[in-house]
Formats: sequence, C-alpha cells, structure tokens
Amino acid sequence: MIFASEAVGDSGATAVSIAHILGVSVANNRRDEITGCMMFHGGHILQAVEGRRVDIDRLLRRVRADRRHRNLRIVSDRPVAGRSLEQPMALCGNVGDRLARVGVPCLSGVSANDAEAILDLCAA
Repeated sequence: MIFASEAVGDSGATAVSIAHILGVSVANNRRDEITGCMMFHGGHILQAVEGRRVDIDRLLRRVRADRRHRNLRIVSDRPVAGRSLEQPMALCGNVGDRLARVGVPCLSGVSANDAEAILDLCAA
C-alpha cells in the first residue's frame, strides 16, 4: 500500500521530528512484520508499506488517528507477489531530486504510477 498525507505542525519538518516518527514506525513495524519506506517533502508525507493485510489495515487505522497527519489518501493498494522493501521503515532522502526526475512538483497530488516511480528511485 502507498499512502499520502499532509503533515500537521512540525511533523517531518525537523530532523528531531523525523527521527521520532521513524523510531516509533520501526518499533511498530517490527512488531507487526511490516516493511516500509517513508519520505517527507514540502509538508507532505508519502509512505509505502508491505505486509499482511490485517497488519496493514491496523497500521492505517493508527495513521488515521494520528494527529500528525491529515487528509490521508490511499495512492495504491494492491497485493504484491513478494516484498521489495526490506527494512521495518526506511527514510527516502533527496525527495526533491526524485520528484524532479519523475516530473512531479509535489507529493500532494502524486499518482500511483508517480509514487511507484519515486519509490523505484529510492530503492536504486
């Protein structure tokens, strides 16, 4: 599943807030056997996660209830034959460069194809 949201307050705007979000995400995802990748850019967050449906649904409920997010939008939700993400939660850096390479100005309106292209660049 790939989902996008708007960050509320300083969520994702500082190194400290990103470190906190990643730390909590890693702990929860290890427990739930979820792997994922997250990126922050211009007040928006894009996350890709892989795992069992029940665990992904539980994660989505937590994110929807999390006051650090608003306007959550599912970008892509499809089964995969095997996992392409290896870590409980990785941070994808250089997001501005990756967006430019895909031809997208912002994470806010990213399509499923755009999101998958950006994630492919993060994995490369």
